[in-house]
Amino acid sequence: MTRYEPAIDLDAIDAIDVHVHIEVDAHGHASLPDDLVEAASKYFSTDGPRPDLDSIAEYYRERRTAAVVFTVDAETQLGQPPLSSKEIAEGAARNNDVLIPFGSVDPRRVDAVDRVRRLVDDHGVRGFKFHPTVQGFDPSDSAYHPLYEALQEAGVIALFHTGQTGIGAGLPGGRGLRLGLSNPMLLDGVAADFPGLQIVMAHPSVPWQDEAISVATHKHNTWIDLSGWSPKYFPESLVRAANSYLKKRVLFGSDFPLLTPDRWRRDADAAELFKPEVIPDILKDNAARLLGLAT
Repeated sequence: MTRYEPAIDLDAIDAIDVHVHIEVDAHGHASLPDDLVEAASKYFSTDGPRPDLDSIAEYYRERRTAAVVFTVDAETQLGQPPLSSKEIAEGAARNNDVLIPFGSVDPRRVDAVDRVRRLVDDHGVRGFKFHPTVQGFDPSDSAYHPLYEALQEAGVIALFHTGQTGIGAGLPGGRGLRLGLSNPMLLDGVAADFPGLQIVMAHPSVPWQDEAISVATHKHNTWIDLSGWSPKYFPESLVRAANSYLKKRVLFGSDFPLLTPDRWRRDADAAELFKPEVIPDILKDNAARLLGLAT
């Protein structure tokens, strides 16, 4: 067993993409049921390939970009066996010049805390991805405090999907998935109760952008990643915050493969949203600090 340790040369890369999905494993197993894959592709107007982990590593290596990679374990809610976070960590260890592994554990599993500890201790994952809407849990519920305590003790990052999602969009009743579970204000109490836990609120949190900005302004153990939306659609309030008072806690993320880093960066450059002096922080330096890669 190879435990992940990073070997990322920060001088050799110009960006860190903190939001990259592994959707298919080496055995051809998908992270989501077919109907949700189809609905998400339609929502994002993409029908592109879902590459495996080693192909993703090469893709990012060619772009001189590091990537945080993860899947989403939502077996309780979806009935779909998850991809293996252990295998993702092992793949990242093979490609530790460009990949950083996050784990995913269904919070509704009775052994969720034990799974977190094993993934950190045995496999070296650097954080965990949660998707409250897809996993069907309220992150503010105190039932999940033991999980957050384990993350805080381990010194790893908690990355939460926030805002609207394309998963389930257009299906009857959204396939039973509840958007309200991904309101970033539900993370305010988590950040308050676990001040040592670094929390990333993923995506422009449509329609709750002001809530995300409020939480990030008040709780300095929270961050915002800019994945999942083309920058040309970013709310003005988010752009203003990223250029000023939140410039040290905003992170570049794409949402690959549904949104590519090429598209994100091209649209950001064309829109001229960010001040030149904050672009290095957003693209690389903030993430390097958060991930413990910067000396």
